[in-house]
Amino acid sequence: MKKTFLVVGASRGIGGAIAQHFHQQGHQIFSVSRTVQSTNRLLVDISTAAGIRKVIEAVHVHPIDALLYMGGVWEQNAFTSDYNFQSSQDDETRFVLAVNLIAPIELTKALAQNLSITPNPRAIIIGALSGLDQSATKEVANTASKFGLRGAVQSLRLALSKEQIGFTVINPGNIATEEVISDIEAGRFSQQTPIPMSDLIETVEWVLARSQAVDVGEVNLLQK
Repeated sequence: MKKTFLVVGASRGIGGAIAQHFHQQGHQIFSVSRTVQSTNRLLVDISTAAGIRKVIEAVHVHPIDALLYMGGVWEQNAFTSDYNFQSSQDDETRFVLAVNLIAPIELTKALAQNLSITPNPRAIIIGALSGLDQSATKEVANTASKFGLRGAVQSLRLALSKEQIGFTVINPGNIATEEVISDIEAGRFSQQTPIPMSDLIETVEWVLARSQAVDVGEVNLLQK
């Protein structure tokens, strides 16, 4: 059955692959991107209140089957030996928190009614293994945003219980995006086998396919 998805972070990487996958399956996609403008995409900066309002206005009263928040940012030189917390600018910290934590909260709040009028609404949000207990990395802003995201989703589930929205955080290891593969090949990341994009896409599909009686709280995808 054809559904409508709002995909945030659809310019490239995980979000781009998710948006393309469901579009090819014939679903209607509202794609939100900060850097790439194309058909059916909203070119907005969701780190700002104006950008979030633009998304809300574009969706208007349209029913949304799922909010797929696949966007995420991190500090300059994150996850490499060149990262230095002391050199990270305060504006960068605020930007990371705005995109990774504040935007998903505000978008979910604003779109709760759009979600609630569909038969089995879902909000699936990309987290990170660094957001799990005792798994922090030295990238302070990114870790804080992902750790806070898990708590926010737990609270959203309670605050929006009447809307019957299923909330899921997916915490993956490195996914085989073009950027991750390039970083591995260039030596910026250690030699490793990233998780195939197909595994993440199938995880999202699996969550979406659960019945209305099931709420999948978190899914952790670990690299072997």
